Amino acid sequence: MGMTMSQKILAAHAELDEVKAGQLIEAKLDLVLGNDVTTPVAINVFEQNGATSVFDNTKIALIMDHFTPNKDIKAATQVKQSREFADKYDIKNYRDVGGMGIEHALLPEMGLVGPGCLCIGADSHTCTYGALGAFSTGVGSTDMCAGMMSGKAWFKVPAAIRFNLVGKPQGFVAGKDVILHIIGKIGVDGALYKSMEFVGEGVKHLNIDDRLCIANMAIEAGAKNGIFPVDDITREYCDGRYQGTPVEYTADDDAVYDEEYTIDLSEIRPTVAFPHLPENTRTVDEIGDTEVKIDQVVIGSCTNGRISDLRAAADVLKGKTIAKGVRCIVIPGTQKIWQQAMHEGLFDIFVDAGAVVSTPTCGPCLGGHMGILAAGERAISTTNRNFVGRMGHVDSEVYLASPAVAAASAVTGYITNPEKV
Repeated sequence: MGMTMSQKILAAHAELDEVKAGQLIEAKLDLVLGNDVTTPVAINVFEQNGATSVFDNTKIALIMDHFTPNKDIKAATQVKQSREFADKYDIKNYRDVGGMGIEHALLPEMGLVGPGCLCIGADSHTCTYGALGAFSTGVGSTDMCAGMMSGKAWFKVPAAIRFNLVGKPQGFVAGKDVILHIIGKIGVDGALYKSMEFVGEGVKHLNIDDRLCIANMAIEAGAKNGIFPVDDITREYCDGRYQGTPVEYTADDDAVYDEEYTIDLSEIRPTVAFPHLPENTRTVDEIGDTEVKIDQVVIGSCTNGRISDLRAAADVLKGKTIAKGVRCIVIPGTQKIWQQAMHEGLFDIFVDAGAVVSTPTCGPCLGGHMGILAAGERAISTTNRNFVGRMGHVDSEVYLASPAVAAASAVTGYITNPEKV
């Protein structure tokens, strides 16, 4: 019986000829990731177990991104603990203020993840790196600790769902619209503990940023991971960047999938997820021009804080003014992206329109800082979750959308089709 892309990566790292869905395995890790929220918990477990060394100080990444620059004493204490741990064990990939970025934008940029690698991270959106042909998945801080100590983790091999992408996206449609469309179709538990494998001739029409966005939100369908095959677009991105040895895996012709879907990218329209679940989707054509009034717009996050996202927002905002009473917050994903956007003149466009540009941070995405909502307020955001209270007060609302839709909505003050701005 054949294997899927994900199963082949897991088999190779478990040093097995084959694995099957549901099988429990122990596999060697190429990277262990933690952030300023999850790393302190892992450190506490590490010390409680009497550990005195890490398995490889080059294969651990500690990225301070959720509450940095530190928003309060608790945040400062967590980062201090992480920093001291990194110093003690000479963790080579520790990133803090000035060198940090949002972890799932930063790690691909740094070349710490790439084709064929196996990565776990104490953050649910670690599944992002499947865009590069890696198997990456989120784990708890205890598993992160075990990974730092041993360089290994146990997995239950996931079954898979095959998404055959055909056609070419039209107009303002981007990766965010594709994944929201899919989640709207299968639901937030439609891929529960399964691998979402994206294949087909339509993949060539999705750039790396689109793929990173789609893989990032696989967890919002309940998936264990999302993964794309390696092609020329992947190779061009990873060439000279990826620090490991790329290994390309393709699914066997007789690989078993629990379900298969064909997604015609040319038929997808700009899509918005209404509160309070990513599956609660409607296209912009189904939303009245003054149906949903908004108070805040967030453009950024590990889902949509990359340079193409900022360019898409700037294209809509150029020469326009953000609506009275609307707060628009733009958050580049990394320092490099921040600098690139600045040099390209995107900051001038944002600021002239009436937006504010932040240092890289997860900030408002999880209701941490840099854009908290009060009771009764609504935000349209390029982030990945819109659960009750996700961005602030439990009586606030979050609508998920692409950078183009978010920018258009900032101009009108209502959720808006970017074609109309």
